[in-house]
Amino acid sequence: MPICDSELSIIPDTMQAAVYRGQSVVNVEEIPTPAIQPGEILIRVEACGICHTDLKKIEHNLLDPPRVYGHETAGVVAAAGRGVTKFQPGDRVVAFHHVPCLKCFYCQRKNYAQCQVYKRVGITAGFEPAGGGFAQYVRVMDWIVDRGVERIPDHISFERATLVEPLNTCLKAVAQCDPQPGEFVTILGQGPIGLMFTMLVRRKGARIGVSDMIPERREIALRCGAELAWDPSEFNVAAETKRLTEGRGADLVIVAASVPGIVERAIACSRPGARILLFAQTSTTERIEACGADICVGERTLFGCYSASVDLQKESADLVFGGELPVEELISHRLPLGKIRTGIDLALHPGPKSLKIIVQPHRGGPSE
Repeated sequence: MPICDSELSIIPDTMQAAVYRGQSVVNVEEIPTPAIQPGEILIRVEACGICHTDLKKIEHNLLDPPRVYGHETAGVVAAAGRGVTKFQPGDRVVAFHHVPCLKCFYCQRKNYAQCQVYKRVGITAGFEPAGGGFAQYVRVMDWIVDRGVERIPDHISFERATLVEPLNTCLKAVAQCDPQPGEFVTILGQGPIGLMFTMLVRRKGARIGVSDMIPERREIALRCGAELAWDPSEFNVAAETKRLTEGRGADLVIVAASVPGIVERAIACSRPGARILLFAQTSTTERIEACGADICVGERTLFGCYSASVDLQKESADLVFGGELPVEELISHRLPLGKIRTGIDLALHPGPKSLKIIVQPHRGGPSE
């Protein structure tokens, strides 16, 4: 539904936001609407996805409170600060909360996530910047306005647009692990991120086997390009992978879930000389164990990939907006801000029908 001019022209002094208060507590509170500075924009948030990276910060209390999390943010420009020429009120946009400097040691090597400017969060709803998308308005700082905002076509829903940032992170990882036509790729985990990997790897012409405990996710995986989808509680995924690869194992294993023992399982699925990508191991509290000989003697490459790439912003937006990928299938719930605790619980303890959960801060009433 389009946002009318009167809704944009009246910016309230206060707004609703889901504030992390420590001890894994998130409360919906009335807080001041953030004020913008020259070069900045204010976005009226229409949709924000719930990401497991934020959930880990909340559940494991990784950062000091108070903060407003949420970084898969889509909405409408409500105000533009002095000097802003690229955007104006009424523009439909999706905003990335991290943008690199493009000048430092790491940027020169395209290791953007290691850039100190990249590590600074450039979007806030108040308090220490933490993304802010779980609020009705967010302030987007000048360096993000310059390089980290993409326009949303009129025919694309805000909910779909929230998937641009997470798809970018997967697209970056797929470019890094470089699946080849005819290779066999095993993907462990078919939540929203795992399913994005399945879609993107399929585009490369590789064969794909996936595993997930939830039958509905396995069914979607088959529609998204997987050749086989296994329940790891019923099948030995490593043995099944080897059966399909003349006893060798997968050429590439993507770890898109975080549970104890999953890295060892990934190594067991892989052939000697394989690549193993860790994507879900983002908490400093997580530890992995592996047999050193499986890596050294087996000549396997074990590596990680994290966050988005500024080089892939336009491509990720085009993929989400262009309709080539069935990303709309990933959205299972749309919740008002007042139901965010329900959304967090669903994301932490997914049921048969839950996948990507979207918060709609300006919507009231019961969940859909």
